[in-house]
Amino acid sequence: MTKDEIKQIVLDIIAEIAPDEDLSDVKPDVRLRDQLDLDSMDFLDIVMELRKQHGIEVPEEEYPKLASLDSCADYLEPKFAALKA
Repeated sequence: MTKDEIKQIVLDIIAEIAPDEDLSDVKPDVRLRDQLDLDSMDFLDIVMELRKQHGIEVPEEEYPKLASLDSCADYLEPKFAALKA
């Protein structure tokens, strides 16, 4: 799975959690919480949806690695690859 595909998965999850957010201009290198009106519960929902929809566990101490779209892709790419292995 490519990093762009992973970014789209994250955006799709955000669209489900926060349907009123405009995701058309999300900058990949800026913290998601700085760009979007996401609170800590929304962020937890993102983590829960990653587990529910894709079987990916994100330990709490690694939540900061999901700050931006770019960091999400960097962090999640090996996890998606491990699922396919």
